[in-house]
Amino acid sequence: MAATCSIPFPQNVFRDRFNSAKRHYCLTQQRFYSPSRVLCSGKDGHPEVVKENSSHVNQIKNVACGILAVWARLPPLSTEANRCERAFVGNTIGQANGVYDKPLDLRFCDFTNDKSNLKGKTLSAALMSDAKFDGADMSEVVMSKAYAVGASFKGVDFTNAVLDRVNFGKADLEGASFKNTVLSGSTFDDAKLKDVVFEDTIIGYIDLQKICRNESISEEGRAELGCR
Repeated sequence: MAATCSIPFPQNVFRDRFNSAKRHYCLTQQRFYSPSRVLCSGKDGHPEVVKENSSHVNQIKNVACGILAVWARLPPLSTEANRCERAFVGNTIGQANGVYDKPLDLRFCDFTNDKSNLKGKTLSAALMSDAKFDGADMSEVVMSKAYAVGASFKGVDFTNAVLDRVNFGKADLEGASFKNTVLSGSTFDDAKLKDVVFEDTIIGYIDLQKICRNESISEEGRAELGCR
């Protein structure tokens, strides 16, 4: 789905108001000497500059469009003091459909080597980008519609977990175990899958074709998956 946005640059301030339905706002100040404008257009919420009217735009176009790409989809980082500890409780409603009373925001949290608090938890629709789960026991977790872009799951045990429609884009999953794990609809674009265990992994044919394109999967892993 294509998306087009127009960013106005007034005399002294750059202000772009995001979709009011989502109530996301971005405000960045910078001095300019003449009115300028840049148009961003792209697919799947990833804008790119297609027109520029001033040399000042060149200096900030990547920042501006990057903000649009990310902030248009994700809510602001939660200010709750115990937001990371909420993972130990998980989502109590919604589950597979990813419905929740409030976002489960685990971004930038550190759960390294946690062997008990995450096991079997429901983390549906959790925001996990840039969080660390290295060495954690996440067996039997339910992570439907979780957003784990750029997160680190090195050596994580996902045995018997349900990872349905999870976005693992650019995540580091080196040495993780997906033994008897459901991977329906999950994506692994540019993810690191070196030495990942795919023993008895439950994955659909289309999803299998996609994950097999990842060149970081070892020969053993490709054999377990049945990649051709």
